[in-house]
Amino acid sequence: QVQLVESGGGLVQAGGSLRLSCAASGSNFRINFMGWYRQAPGKQRELVATITSGGGTNYADFVKGRFTISRDNAKNTVYLQMNSLKPEDTAVYYCYADWITGATWWGQGTQVTVSS
Repeated sequence: QVQLVESGGGLVQAGGSLRLSCAASGSNFRINFMGWYRQAPGKQRELVATITSGGGTNYADFVKGRFTISRDNAKNTVYLQMNSLKPEDTAVYYCYADWITGATWWGQGTQVTVSS
């Protein structure tokens, strides 16, 4: 059974850092894209960052220069290093993985709360 397990969320003060991890398991197929979305209360889910199997990255403008996405293909794990956090970064963060089969799976979400 395919699953994505996230970890690393929590409560941090503004200006602080957190590192999210997301490990995918349950499939022998290669994963193309992995990435992170987030959803704040009352808002739509929005893209944060993506990364290809070759390491190509894409970031939303509101995190450029503050967040860094990376992945370990051998472990099917994607990371999100979040620095200089702001209260507006408070949201539930979801990871996802796109397999070469065309299937997309999502993590259960991890809460990130940034206090001012």
